[in-house]
Amino acid sequence: MLLRTTDPFRDFDRLASQLLGSAGTTNRPAVMPMDAWREGDRFVIEFDLPGVSRDSIDIDVERNVLTVRAERVAGNGDWQRLASERTHGQFSRQLVLGDNLDLTKIEAGYDNGVLRLVVPVAEKAKPRKIEIAGATPAVETQAIEA
Repeated sequence: MLLRTTDPFRDFDRLASQLLGSAGTTNRPAVMPMDAWREGDRFVIEFDLPGVSRDSIDIDVERNVLTVRAERVAGNGDWQRLASERTHGQFSRQLVLGDNLDLTKIEAGYDNGVLRLVVPVAEKAKPRKIEIAGATPAVETQAIEA
């Protein structure tokens, strides 16, 4: 279903950002937390994107790679930041999806800061019943009298 992509530098970047106080200012996009599970004939993925505008979210599928990008902008205007613990800037996440999912029928919704993607399982990957054909009718044999 879902092949987990690993990023060995993600935890290092997070730690460096916390220690150096540069949260949201690195060149690498910030991470968006994710949950994924299967519900019957569909695969559900949820991303946490609190404070992100629906218009800034971009979802692409190329072959079997799903890419989600979003951006949380730091406020503009005449104000002075007193604390900055939330990450601002670009968020990006790529997932490699298996061939058993129907990537042409992905549904997306965004509510209360949670992006929810529903990907149906492809028809070819669903379990199906195999009918057993009946035996061919017995051919009657006749004895030939000589």
